[in-house]
Amino acid sequence: MTGTWLRIALFLIGSAVASAAAHAETVVLRGGTLYASADAAALPDAAIVITDGVISAVGKSGDVKLPSDARLIDCSGKTVVAGFWNSHVHFTEHVWHNAGEAPAAPLTQHMQEMLTRWGFTTVWDLGSDPRNALPLRKRIAAGEVAGPNILLAGNVFPKGGHPVYLPPEIQLPEAATPEEATKWARDWLAMGEDGIKLFTGAFMGDKPVINMDPAIAKAAVDVAHAQGRPVFAHPQNKIGVETVIAADVDVLAHTTPSERSYTDDQLARFKAQGTALIPTLSLFTTVVLDPNVTNRLVAATVNQLKQFSENGGTVLFGTDVGFTTLYDTTQEFQLMHRALSERQVLASLTTNPARFFKAAKKGRVAQGFDADLVVLDGDPLSDVANLAKVSTTIRAGHVIYQKP
Repeated sequence: MTGTWLRIALFLIGSAVASAAAHAETVVLRGGTLYASADAAALPDAAIVITDGVISAVGKSGDVKLPSDARLIDCSGKTVVAGFWNSHVHFTEHVWHNAGEAPAAPLTQHMQEMLTRWGFTTVWDLGSDPRNALPLRKRIAAGEVAGPNILLAGNVFPKGGHPVYLPPEIQLPEAATPEEATKWARDWLAMGEDGIKLFTGAFMGDKPVINMDPAIAKAAVDVAHAQGRPVFAHPQNKIGVETVIAADVDVLAHTTPSERSYTDDQLARFKAQGTALIPTLSLFTTVVLDPNVTNRLVAATVNQLKQFSENGGTVLFGTDVGFTTLYDTTQEFQLMHRALSERQVLASLTTNPARFFKAAKKGRVAQGFDADLVVLDGDPLSDVANLAKVSTTIRAGHVIYQKP
């Protein structure tokens, strides 16, 4: 399976086309209130000029020269912020099958329902079939499909750790030894993936969790880090979290609802190692039918988020959408707000991922930065739910979603 995927990926990389950003139109956003970053003061009646996919001017409307041939987007009464990152998604739904050949219109339509209407301009896909995800990324870059910038992570599972929620007929990349983990990591990155995701714990239903040996996890981490690539991990219990720490994994892809809290030692190690956290709180409202159990899961994961944030850790926004069909981000924002301020939630969408993943020209609305922007119908600092009320999403200077 690895060899087939690798040949497909190398063909796609070799035939990749130039980014559509090179052909972007000139666009002006005028009249809205701007938060240039998560910690910036509001700038009312702002003007933002976008040229060739880059922000070329920002300031008060009366102070910025507006090109006469620009497309004007009236943002009066609205709020403008940097484009959002969703650092945990999956392109595994049936609509993405044969993404390289499928008609573009239904792909764009579903991308809108799932991601762009919620403001996402960059996403991390933490596990999909590369025969679909790689050509989908190529078609977005070519401008055939309107969508976000996609970063991809190849998965490695522990031997025998086929989670019960994945179809049994799927062949998963399992590693029984450090050598096998090394090979999988090298193959994924050679294929064009941007990082690695390790299942440090695999949920087996009514059977015990199968955890990944720390030495196996560390072997994959070493390969990724040697190439400057991040590693995510899915822990299922305390042992899986300890493996994240022992292997120097970069990002916890979930909180861990089976544990009420992180230990003081875990928090100290997270801070020392610079580990980031994607809470995926709303995910845990979908896994059981008993509301009492759901409430306990949510309370545990919100508590972990609060601990992690107060300990100074980097929080990244992510929903596991694609695995779940809960596309609306409102609930995730509201649950995060139980532990974080409005500005901290906005940072998890913008400045935090840009800094953590070293995307130097993303995460802020400033001259010279990539023209990834979101126009909101309301002020997110007065009500965190306004982060889900997206009027317009712009990536690389192109409008990829506009509310009807």
